[in-house]
Parts: sequence; C-alpha cells; structure tokens
Amino acid sequence: MAKAKTAFVCTECGADYSKWQGQCTACQAWNTISEVRGVSGGNSTKGVRGIRFEGYAGSLSEVKSLDEVSLAEQTRISTGMQEFDRVLGGGLIEGSAVLMGGHPGAGKSTLLLQAVCQLAARHPALYVTGEESLQQVAMRAKRLGLPTKDLKMLSETSVERVMQVAEAEKPRILVVDSIQVMHVAEIESAPGSVSQVRESAAYLTRFAKQTGTILFLVGHVTKDGSLAGPKVLEHMIDCSILLEGSSDSRYRTLRGIKNRFGAVNELGVFAMLEQGLKEVKNPSAIFLNRGEEAAPGSVVMVVWEGTRPMLVEIQALVDMAQGSYPRRVAVGLDQNRLAMLLAVLHRHGGMHVADQDVFVNVVGGVKVNETSADLALLAAVVSSFRNRALPQDLVIFGEVGLSGEIRPVPSGQERIYEASKHGFTRALVPKANAPRKPVEGMKVIPVTKLSDALSALEEL
Repeated sequence: MAKAKTAFVCTECGADYSKWQGQCTACQAWNTISEVRGVSGGNSTKGVRGIRFEGYAGSLSEVKSLDEVSLAEQTRISTGMQEFDRVLGGGLIEGSAVLMGGHPGAGKSTLLLQAVCQLAARHPALYVTGEESLQQVAMRAKRLGLPTKDLKMLSETSVERVMQVAEAEKPRILVVDSIQVMHVAEIESAPGSVSQVRESAAYLTRFAKQTGTILFLVGHVTKDGSLAGPKVLEHMIDCSILLEGSSDSRYRTLRGIKNRFGAVNELGVFAMLEQGLKEVKNPSAIFLNRGEEAAPGSVVMVVWEGTRPMLVEIQALVDMAQGSYPRRVAVGLDQNRLAMLLAVLHRHGGMHVADQDVFVNVVGGVKVNETSADLALLAAVVSSFRNRALPQDLVIFGEVGLSGEIRPVPSGQERIYEASKHGFTRALVPKANAPRKPVEGMKVIPVTKLSDALSALEEL
C-alpha cells in the first residue's frame, strides 16, 4: 500500500511548507496555509518531501533542442459561438484544459451545455455532472431546445471512475461540472478541500494531455470573485475564463484571465434569454443605451478589451458629504485609483472635492482594468460637480499622470475609428493618440495637460 505523505500549501500562491504556520512568507498572506495529503509511489513524479506532483504537460519526452521542435500550427475547433471562440483565442485546442469559473446562477453550466451539445454532433463528447442529476440536465437541455442525441452523460464524483469511462468512450471533449465535488479515493480529506481539488485536477489534466482530450473544468468562486481552491489549480490549466454578471442584469460577460493559446483579458458578451445564453456581437451598442437628454456626470469612453475596442458609458455623482468622512465609491473601477485621480484633479485642475461624496459607476456591469478611463472619469466628475452636461456626441479616453500630464494609451487611433462608426463626432484624446490624417466626420481635440482638457470641456 502506498505511503501517505503530508505537506502544508498556501492556497494563495502555492508555496509549500513542512509544517503549518500562520503567515505565508512567500506572498505575506495570513491564514492561507492548509494541509495537503498526497500519495507517493507508483510511476508518478515525486516533488518536494515526496508529495506527488503530476506531470501536468503529459508523459515525459526526450530532450530536444529548440530548433528541432515542430512548429506545425494546431488546428482549432470552433464552439459554434463567436464570442466564446474569441475568449478562447479562436477556438479549442486538442489536449487543452480550460477552467471556467463564475458565481452561482451566472450561467456556467448553461453555456457549456449549449456549446457541448453543438460540438457533440461533430465530435465525441462526454458531460460529467457531479452536482446535478441527469434528469435535471436533460430538463435544462429540453427547455433550451438543444440537440441531445449525440451528447453522452455521466453522473459521477469519483475521478477514478470518470477516467475509466473516458478511456472506454474516448471522447474528444470532456466536461467536468464541477471540480469542487470530485474526489480521489487515495486522498482522505473531504471533496472540495485543497487536497482533493488539487489532486483531482492533476489526474484529469494529465489524462487530457496524454490523450489529446479537450477538458472543461467548472469551478466555484469565493466572495471576492476569485476562483476557489489553491492557486496551483490555475497554474495547471491552459486557459482560465470567468463568467460574470449580476442576477438583476440580463447580460453576462465572459472574460479571459489566463490563456496559453490566445490573448488575455479578452471579453465576450452574452445575453441571458429563455433559450439560454445568446452571444452579443456588437457589445458597444448595448452599453450605449443612453437617454435622449444629456445628463450631468455622464460621458462615453473607449476601452480596449483583448483585441477589440469597446464603447462604454461612465457615470459620476458628486454631492455634499453627509458625514465627517466623504465617501469614495467606484463600481467597475479601481477605488484606489479614483482617490488618486481626485487628488490630481485638485492639485493640477484647481477643483476642490475633498468635502464631497464621489460615486462612480461603469454602466452595464463592465469592469475596466486599464488606465485609459482616467480622463473620462475626471470629465464625468467635473460635469457632475458643475452640474453641466457634456455633449452626447463626445467620446473621451486617456491616461492621467500624477503631474497632471495626459499620457497616450495603446491602439488610440483604432479607438477613434470605433467611436466614429457609432456616430460620435468629437473626441477628447491625448495628443500622441491623435491621428495624422483627419477622420471623416470626427473632430479630434488633442490635449497634453489636465488643465488643457478642462479648458476644452468648458468650451464644448
């Protein structure tokens, strides 16, 4: 019988220790070190202190020089959804492991069921459900009107049993819903623990690499929106995607967090309908559903998501503080960056908002992670503070530095062309992003300093 080994692993960064301690010295996080039990022996590769670390990339191969490696392009398999393919980098790659996370009710199982039912007509597919019964999945497929003839189903939580069935059925696509309920018999801890999630994912990923099977793993998320389980789970897989969307919104965004075969931070937009998730091919149109009359504190900005520009509306509300400490609330933006930009506005724009509550929101539930929204955010704050609406045909983007300079952003001209396609006729942009040739129907206002931008807003 194999001898059990024990180690202690940080769930945040994956660092391992010989004994438990309160703080991880690698990432400085507190109370994140958990006990991990593994099994040594067999043909698996032993890692530190005898704990088994599976060969995630598949079986061992001979040593080659870099110029001997074949550069033949791998063929991609389309899911039948352009937005899904976009986030995946153009489609599915054989032997890849994809981890999909999201809040309960976001539509993870629905989206995968729609994609796999379409793929099953062309490629052998196996859907393993550990949380729902086969009847529940069948009822959902019938409600969505999906073709169910070719898709094979299995209700199982044992990884060993799943692999036995997969070896017999030889599917090209394998879906495991979800990884948190899977368990390995050799591990004594309960399903969902760090040990079980880690070992279950290792078994399944190694199987996918060795057989060329496309593996989908469904994962839960924690309260802060990150994927539950050890960080090493994200290192093992090839692609990590997150399905986001609030329960009161009909739209869902699929964002790429990690992708070894495509661009990261790629964004796909879906609409939740009675027939399931339907892809939205023109996201800018749904995020620009503005009122007929211009309102103070509202402006449109152009953000870059993955490989395409997208127009979204940003709103700001500035009001006299009701308490001793003014509030700074940002939804869809970094709250610390909001506080920093307000300090820049005071220092280099001459606008004092220290006694005001400032609320900022990106319409449509979009999360903006880039600095190109700085100038638009300050323009919305100024508009709300002065109670003066900005023109509805105006689009703004640009990064604001601590010394009040307006810095250029990547793909500036492509952003301007995208705004022009949607009927915008004026653009306030960094001078370095201004196009050399005039854009038909578009008046570009280049600025280099925050004071110049505020003066331009006064003249509009």
